[in-house]
Amino acid sequence: MLVEFWTYGCYNCRNQLPFVKKWQETYAPQELVVIGVHTPEFEHESRPEKVKKAVEEWGITFPVVLDNDYATWNRYQTRAWPTVYLVDHTGHIVYRAEGEGDYERTEARIQALLREAAASAR
Repeated sequence: MLVEFWTYGCYNCRNQLPFVKKWQETYAPQELVVIGVHTPEFEHESRPEKVKKAVEEWGITFPVVLDNDYATWNRYQTRAWPTVYLVDHTGHIVYRAEGEGDYERTEARIQALLREAAASAR
């Protein structure tokens, strides 16, 4: 599973989005689940209708949960927008990438985790 913390007002989040969408499209057939966690940086970003509009305009098709009270953000001990976590098939967080970049490394970890999950399913 890939969990991405983002907010629609974050320029860096917008830059990362094409990579997250590509990973979802590429690896969903191999059972990668992508979940977006929208945690607002500013008060005006907490309005559900504005988040819904951004999701529609940006063509996000993976589930997005609203985290206006920072409960999920705090549980994951997130410190920056965007942050991507990878969770293995046993439910453990095994990777974190904060901010933009490191896309090749993140994709390599996705591929490795999918191979591990497939091997354990045999």
